[in-house]
Amino acid sequence: MKLPPLETERLLIRPFVETDLPAVLNIFEAADADEKRQQWLSWWLHWNSINHQVLAQLYQPPYGDRAVELKATGEVVGACGLVPSFGPFAQLESGEPALNSPEMGLFYWFAPEARGQGYATEAARALVNFAFETLRLKRVVATTEFDNLASQAVMRKLGMRLARNPLPQPEWFQVVGVLEND
Repeated sequence: MKLPPLETERLLIRPFVETDLPAVLNIFEAADADEKRQQWLSWWLHWNSINHQVLAQLYQPPYGDRAVELKATGEVVGACGLVPSFGPFAQLESGEPALNSPEMGLFYWFAPEARGQGYATEAARALVNFAFETLRLKRVVATTEFDNLASQAVMRKLGMRLARNPLPQPEWFQVVGVLEND
């Protein structure tokens, strides 16, 4: 199954293409990174651009990274997507169990100049709606670090219930947002 391009009022969420490399370097704040990091991001972009096609041919869920493009200008300002979620949920004090259904993790990352404008919430909401309405998933989760207050704010705006991991590791699992599909 392919994830169709998703449109919101201001955004187009679409697969990455090879020509998005300059935007990718900006999004991941790697424009001035060493050559090895830039090569890795170039490889990541190439893999990502073919990943969507291969997964669709194998009739797999539409996992992976997507470009977030401003409809008004065509500028790619972020990345977002859905990935399989196999987090260490037992570490949480609430003991959040995995469900007996496919579960996806939601992620988002935006260029520094695109932050604080509501794009992450807008893109994340479009992906959550797709996950619940089209894929009919029961739950979507998102994770972040203790100090990433902006990401936690996005989770709250989506209506996620936040849980703090009492353990500091893994860093990406310090705060978990959970949204149930009622």
